[in-house]
Amino acid sequence: MSLPQLTLRAIRARGVNVPMKLPLGTSAGTLRSAALLLVDVETEEGVAGHAYLFCYLPAAAPAIAAMLGEIERTAKGDRIEPTELWTKLARRFKLIGVQGIVRMAMSGFDVACWDALAVAAGKPLCTLLGGAPRRIRAYNSNGLGLMAPEAAADEAEKLLEGGFSAVKLRLGHPTLASDLAAVRAVRKRMPDSVELMVDYNQALSVGEALERGRALDGERLAWIEEPIRHDDFRGCAELARELATPIQTGENFSLPEQMDEAITARACDFVMPDLERIGGVSGWLRAAALAANGKKPMSSHLFPETSAHLLAVTPTCHYLEYVDWANAILAEPLTIVDGAAVVPDRPGTGVVWDEKAVKRYRIA
Repeated sequence: MSLPQLTLRAIRARGVNVPMKLPLGTSAGTLRSAALLLVDVETEEGVAGHAYLFCYLPAAAPAIAAMLGEIERTAKGDRIEPTELWTKLARRFKLIGVQGIVRMAMSGFDVACWDALAVAAGKPLCTLLGGAPRRIRAYNSNGLGLMAPEAAADEAEKLLEGGFSAVKLRLGHPTLASDLAAVRAVRKRMPDSVELMVDYNQALSVGEALERGRALDGERLAWIEEPIRHDDFRGCAELARELATPIQTGENFSLPEQMDEAITARACDFVMPDLERIGGVSGWLRAAALAANGKKPMSSHLFPETSAHLLAVTPTCHYLEYVDWANAILAEPLTIVDGAAVVPDRPGTGVVWDEKAVKRYRIA
């Protein structure tokens, strides 16, 4: 594809901590706010690109910002050509490794670069990548954490507002009976047409996952997500082979190479890469090709604003994971209509900051 000529002038990073409307209780802990790092790429031509990273912990934001400072020192004055920049930065960070906060910083930079290029071209990102804006089927992933069955059912009903026809429930209660009670309470409240996904957040051993998975096989679930340690591909392959319910994994894939390993190992039925772990837009495009070759339905993990554009050009597009965590600091949040994300028909990814809100939630 032909890309506009842009030159990197500076990178700005700002941390915000945005309250979640619904607390998210998982087997790994409860989140009540979203610690985000806002990334701005500034160019000599006056065009800016924007992206954000999910830091999980507010304390991680300064560390990632420091790595973005090193990226600026390494790439300042370079033409913004994402593939070449990734190669250059991977060489710069080879000894420390393109993992953890290094990979997150590189991914955020990559997304912001692609946003700047699309803005400069006057095209939505998906159009720059060869597609066109359209609606992407989404499931509501806000809230619905570990809680009592009736409380989960009440919250699930709220998540159907906006026309959603799919929601995700977190599991990993102390007992199988408690997991089943939560699933059945939620299912009882929802129309038969609504799809229900469940996510264990790596809470189980292989043996426990087999036991609970077999019990869940009769509950009409769309998928069971990350039941065991994410990088135990042998165990995941056993689950995918033995269970009738599809196994979903991928939010923890570290760059496309690890996704390739998982597909080769037959460790999953579905894949759902995460923008800040798979390598930004550049990594996503490589991952989408792997999913197509492996005939794996591909969904997204978080970052719905940019992920909607990328799913629009993903051959095996499955589901967008919708969370509203960034809405409070966005000038124009992603629109959901009849349970689908509407990819905006405006230049870039559509991510533009509400500066008053950014100031309100800024991490000191």
